Amino acid sequence: MRRTGDSCHTHSLHAMSRLRVPRLIPTCMRLTCKAPGLLTVVVAICTAGSPAYAQAVGHATVQAPAHARELAPGVTYRQRDDPRGPWRLHILHVDLRRTELKLQAMRALDSLRGRERTSQMVQRATAAGARVLAAVNADFFDVLTGENENNQVIDGEWWKGLKVTDSPYDSYDNVHAQLALDMRGRPTIDRFILDGTAWSRSGMLPILSVNAKLSTAMEGTTLYTPRFGATTPHDPSGDSTRVAIEAPLTAAGARGDTLLFVRHGALVFTTGSAIPPDGAVLAAHGARAAAVKALAEGDTVRVLLSTLPRLLGYGPPRVLVGGWPRLLQDGVNVARDAATLEGTISRNAEARHPRTAIGYAKNSRTLWLVTVDGRSAASVGMTLVELAEVMRTLGAWEALNFDGGGSTTMVIDGTVVNTPTDASGERPVGNALLLVQTPTLR
Repeated sequence: MRRTGDSCHTHSLHAMSRLRVPRLIPTCMRLTCKAPGLLTVVVAICTAGSPAYAQAVGHATVQAPAHARELAPGVTYRQRDDPRGPWRLHILHVDLRRTELKLQAMRALDSLRGRERTSQMVQRATAAGARVLAAVNADFFDVLTGENENNQVIDGEWWKGLKVTDSPYDSYDNVHAQLALDMRGRPTIDRFILDGTAWSRSGMLPILSVNAKLSTAMEGTTLYTPRFGATTPHDPSGDSTRVAIEAPLTAAGARGDTLLFVRHGALVFTTGSAIPPDGAVLAAHGARAAAVKALAEGDTVRVLLSTLPRLLGYGPPRVLVGGWPRLLQDGVNVARDAATLEGTISRNAEARHPRTAIGYAKNSRTLWLVTVDGRSAASVGMTLVELAEVMRTLGAWEALNFDGGGSTTMVIDGTVVNTPTDASGERPVGNALLLVQTPTLR
């Protein structure tokens, strides 16, 4: 077993669940819905700020409490019980117009590999002086190593960069949807790939991956930083005839979004060389090796790491974390197409599991973090189609599924509020997304 593999959607729902519940509206009202072959259903709908919301079962309206509390100005947490599943949801509502609120990614153990509970990451951030209001688990990860499968950018630093998602469970190799936050904190969900380039006086060289194992393709280039470890990996191909070369680089600052390095030290005509603690290694094989070999001692190497598609107008991402798959696109539930679009597998997508999701409004001013409890009589979990409908009903225009199952965790004010399903309790995961309140300037 390599990955958590608990998460992910359904092809069809019961006729009752196809009756869409309208989005929350300013006043309470009663709606009577009639459909051929179905009972008349009376639904009471109240405002998001109401202490209760209603769901219908036959002719009876069942009131379910929505335990809500304000964590800070612009941040509200509420628990909702929905008898239709039954489902227990934990919903965090965030006003992104509040400049003191900041979403930040955090890696387990502050390392590219390893696993740690979401609540422990919150504790570490708090001990370092952060005011963490809430947190959820994030990307899928290798259950043995803890390494996340998708691109990872934390505070503008590329920890991992890929052209294709590093997943063994797709029905076909592809790029998974990911959440990006630009330097202003504005969210975007898309299928981002690394767009990396190195320039020197000898020419331009594409960087195909960052801190990932050297490709076994005909030719390739990788940038290794100290985040990867003390040394680069050995060539996994086992092909002793393949030309490989690694050039040590010393960091020399930055110019805007461009990283500056100086080629310093002996070239290594193999793999598994030392990574300078104050620099990086540019590794290449095949025809690309000649371009790295042409780098002379003392040459300046300029490196730009960004994404395709680009974050329009705001440069490279400040945060980039992955999920699988996209739930909403332009307000449309696309979860039914996830097997075609992102290679989801049926035992995850079309079965009911605990879930974690993120979504934001069309105007990017409101964001929701949601977890759904599962695998119990109190809450059975959701398919991806059901989860997408929840996000749409809340008001999300774009939404993304994070890792779920035993990984699903929501921490509010330092306390785990959902019910993790592992027998041992909260599961150690690869990374988390934290909502932090920064001091306001007066």
